[in-house]
Amino acid sequence: MKNKLILILLIGFIGLQFFRPKKIDQGMKTEHLVNVPKEIDAILRNSCFDCHSSEVNLRWYDEITPANFLVNSHVRQGREVLDFSKWNSWPEAKQNSTIYYSINKILSGEMPVPSYAWIHSSAKLNNEQIWILKDYALSLSSKKPSEATLVNDIEKQNDLTISNEMKDTHVKPALNGLQYIPGYRNWKAISITDRFDNGTMRIIFGNDVAVKAIQDGKISSWPDGSILAKAAWKQNLQKDGNSTPGEFIQVEFMVKDAKKYAATKGWGWGRWKGNDLKPYGETPDFDKECIECHRPVAKHDYTFTSPLYLISQLKKNQTK
Repeated sequence: MKNKLILILLIGFIGLQFFRPKKIDQGMKTEHLVNVPKEIDAILRNSCFDCHSSEVNLRWYDEITPANFLVNSHVRQGREVLDFSKWNSWPEAKQNSTIYYSINKILSGEMPVPSYAWIHSSAKLNNEQIWILKDYALSLSSKKPSEATLVNDIEKQNDLTISNEMKDTHVKPALNGLQYIPGYRNWKAISITDRFDNGTMRIIFGNDVAVKAIQDGKISSWPDGSILAKAAWKQNLQKDGNSTPGEFIQVEFMVKDAKKYAATKGWGWGRWKGNDLKPYGETPDFDKECIECHRPVAKHDYTFTSPLYLISQLKKNQTK
């Protein structure tokens, strides 16, 4: 009976091999990444290129059904989000922001995808490699220690911004009709980001509906009424090594209403720039640009924001 069962399983396994996914276009070997040190190129090539470039290194076990369906899915989705094969055609600013984006995905534990790394252990980065990548990203910023006079000017600018925010009639709505929301800085700060690729720092605030959704663990699809506000400042590096907010750059709002904003992925988008809080955009459909930028995180309801406590919990789980 046991031998018969083994024979049936073997025949079934052989039969499965006749069902195979569409072959992946492996293209040509990806050239050395321009504007990137060889050490950084080597780390990215070893850990990321299998899914995020045309240079796919399939192992023998990647060709076996049903594993090949899973691997193909990882590669196809990975290329859609980020394709390092196109690196050398990008402007330097996009290359730097891609480094920032990639490192944040690694630090948050999202990359490499756990189900892929479980089989492809070589894709995992050790702590030394992560620090090398982070140090490199930090070197891309042209931050310099701030002088006392500059700090004073910045404080005045921030005071001016806050003063303008309190004047409801002063701030014009976005060209798509979204109204500016004064007082968002009184909301709960739910996350922070350090854009070390361009020397800026951001704080993400959430209204009461968004905070409750976080507490209830219901942010895979944010409930209607959730509002996220991302405020950005230039980052100033003090002589003691600490970073402080500098000149105010902009604030962006995402307002969730699946029915009202069905045409824009369920979100109302708006951005106000500078101390005078000038609405961003030239035409009412400027929000198409916002959607395109957030398209890589469509599975996360078009939000990049990972609440701080979720990131902490994720890291704790990884150490268990």
